[in-house]
Amino acid sequence: MYEPIRTKPVDPRMGGRPTTEYPRSSRAEALDIQLGGHLAALLAVTDELGLDEAAAEIALQVTRLRGAQPTRAPHHPGQAPENATPLHQRAHDLAARALLVAASRADTTVAILAAERMDAHTAALDLVGAH
Repeated sequence: MYEPIRTKPVDPRMGGRPTTEYPRSSRAEALDIQLGGHLAALLAVTDELGLDEAAAEIALQVTRLRGAQPTRAPHHPGQAPENATPLHQRAHDLAARALLVAASRADTTVAILAAERMDAHTAALDLVGAH
């Protein structure tokens, strides 16, 4: 009923060397890297919006995840861009991604922070009628 497999099995070694020579990251490490990336992107948008207090909270979590302070673009405190609607939408989307990853790695602190940022950006979008 079934036809036998006629191809050779794939050798798990590349170039004759065992795969154990190559660094592998665990799922937890991969999620940490992904979460750090989403938070760093959220931090950049938050800085661009001039939200210094929120940016400080996000920077603290990026530092915790990466073990080093994030690189931040210089900004002028309290100086918000003219049309902040696309930035608020982008920040909301990034916070949602961070929330998903934080939930999957059971990081309550970042999940709460991401949810709070989503709420803040939703409120900002509601004020301008863009949401």
